[in-house]
Amino acid sequence: MEQVLMFSSLLAPLVTAMMELLKRTFPIPKKYIPIISFFMGLIIGLLAAPVTEMNVELRLWSGGIAGLAATGLYEIGKKSKKYKRAS
Repeated sequence: MEQVLMFSSLLAPLVTAMMELLKRTFPIPKKYIPIISFFMGLIIGLLAAPVTEMNVELRLWSGGIAGLAATGLYEIGKKSKKYKRAS
């Protein structure tokens, strides 16, 4: 389990960056962003085979967690900017 959490923490910034690129390239409705982020995390986790020796199931779990965490990371950053402007 530690391996999954460690790998997902490494994948989360990558998924966040890819989602930001996707959002700036294509108009995506806000309600679909978390599900797209989740599936993008799964895909990135699956494609990370050359980087790690984890089996497929663990990479998919890591990618899914990273995708969900990426959405949360973006929302926290967005709220942080909002509060800085108010100050």
